[in-house]
Amino acid sequence: MAPPDTLPFDLRSLELFLTVCDAGTMAEAARRLGLTQPAISQAVADMERRMGVALFDRRARPMALTAAGGALRQRGSALLSEARQIAPLLRETENSRLPLLRAGLVDSLSRVLMAPLAGRLNELAEQVSVLSGLTASHAGALLTRQLDLLIGADDLEEIEGLERWPLVTEPYLLLLPADVPAPMRPADLEALARAMPLVRFSARSRTGMEVDRHLRRLRLDLPRRLEFDTPYGVTASVAAGAGFAITTPLCLIEAALPLDGLTCRPLPGPGFTRHLTLIARRHELGRLPREIAAFCRDRLTGQAETGRVLVGDWLGEGFRVEP
Repeated sequence: MAPPDTLPFDLRSLELFLTVCDAGTMAEAARRLGLTQPAISQAVADMERRMGVALFDRRARPMALTAAGGALRQRGSALLSEARQIAPLLRETENSRLPLLRAGLVDSLSRVLMAPLAGRLNELAEQVSVLSGLTASHAGALLTRQLDLLIGADDLEEIEGLERWPLVTEPYLLLLPADVPAPMRPADLEALARAMPLVRFSARSRTGMEVDRHLRRLRLDLPRRLEFDTPYGVTASVAAGAGFAITTPLCLIEAALPLDGLTCRPLPGPGFTRHLTLIARRHELGRLPREIAAFCRDRLTGQAETGRVLVGDWLGEGFRVEP
């Protein structure tokens, strides 16, 4: 018997079995298929061995199906019919649109990419779904085949069977009141946090997890008082005078709030960047993920200049669209 995680037969063997069922004898099946009778007998015997059941009662005359053989004939006919439709369907799809495309988009790209991405996907598929939200929830949906594409802040490097197309690299930065001196050393962040709260991205978000991990690397344990899932929540809270934040240029662009009375400064300490990536299951959509990644990069190119205007010239090439 074949191990439970392997297929007990291939489609060719199934076709031989079904031909025997229709022909009534292995000799007639061999004649119809242009094969020898021993070849047919061997293929059927191999299927029986791999599945651990008898498909034909060879004591009966004429040869009859067993209960297992009857079940396989019923299910196998539908399976083989479905398989025969695949090639025509693929030829049709090559020259037409896909029936459905579903994409997940991290919140911080919603304003920049949501409408353009939906428009581009609409040219490629009959039905399109674009969902915004946290990268973690989209990652689960991609792995359970509820999404076809994911654009997020986690490249899921520990998971095999995925293709990844880098889109953007951007630095984390400080957003704080303009009259507050910018911290020059990591230790100064602790003093700043004693004077005003750090407005955090929620630990449910990838951005929040990365910020928490970075602070631990710096051996900083800053109090948790305010946290939000969205860039708008973080930015609006700082704009209302609730504290300061560690954020990114795209998060500020997404919030689309005036930054009057606020300033953006480099985050002190070692370099700390965020990477946004398009991810799809490997080999399932052909060239489409590569083409959608190129489309997204084109749309994001202008945001680098927007970020420099919003944040300041010091941003330089730290905010870049990947080639």
